[in-house]
Amino acid sequence: MKKFIKYLFLLALLVTLPLTLAACGNSKKTVKLGIMGNDYRIWNPIKKTLAKEGINLQLVSFSDYSQPNGALQNHEINANAFQHQAFLDNWNKAHKSSIVSIGNTVLTPIGLYSHKISSIKDLKKGDTISLPNDPTNEGRALQLLAYYGLIKVKDPTGFPTTKDVYDNKLNLKFTPLDAAQTARSLDDVTAAIVNTNYALDAKLNPKKALIKEKVNEESKPYINIIATNKSDKNNKELKKVVEAYQTAATAKNIEKTYKGAFIPAWNIKLK
Repeated sequence: MKKFIKYLFLLALLVTLPLTLAACGNSKKTVKLGIMGNDYRIWNPIKKTLAKEGINLQLVSFSDYSQPNGALQNHEINANAFQHQAFLDNWNKAHKSSIVSIGNTVLTPIGLYSHKISSIKDLKKGDTISLPNDPTNEGRALQLLAYYGLIKVKDPTGFPTTKDVYDNKLNLKFTPLDAAQTARSLDDVTAAIVNTNYALDAKLNPKKALIKEKVNEESKPYINIIATNKSDKNNKELKKVVEAYQTAATAKNIEKTYKGAFIPAWNIKLK
């Protein structure tokens, strides 16, 4: 009987041994990263690089700006890469959260697009322009219009709203929409200010924008970032994600993929 029990024990050990080894051999750390739309084109090569370093990067795609920070706060993802610093600062203030930047990614100047006119000189009295409706990007859109002399706003260096427009000679009408919807509104309005990622998703050509943001010192708040919860800001795996992103190979891929519409921003010098 004792020999039989010993035999069963050895058999069980032989059966479970390969499973134990497999578990030990599969020691990759999983990092879930929230991205917007089709950013896979930039992140997939980075994912392959990280796999060689023992990190399984899982890309989680979101459809609008209201989602990735909430998912991060709820620990559904470990980090996200979709927002600029100004957007994050406003989010933290509004939601009493402590999400922090751990690295710069790209700068994406916003632009004014139209299916109906080919120059801002063609704008007529009473024309309608759609804008992103989140506080930072709405302010950014109005600043763009003010820079080109279409309107004047109070505190042009802050984040104005449509209520801050005090000089509007063409009596332009503004329709604030979710940022993901401004490109889709182009058939219904004279023009729309569209964030670059959504412009590209809608097959709009940033080089053909009626007007576009200038890249200068004032662009700093709009540099996009990789962000995580403050408690994870020193996480080793997340630091490796940032390092894998901020490379010459990624910069080359960004240029190839976006034809200059996205500007690598981890070493950018603004004047």
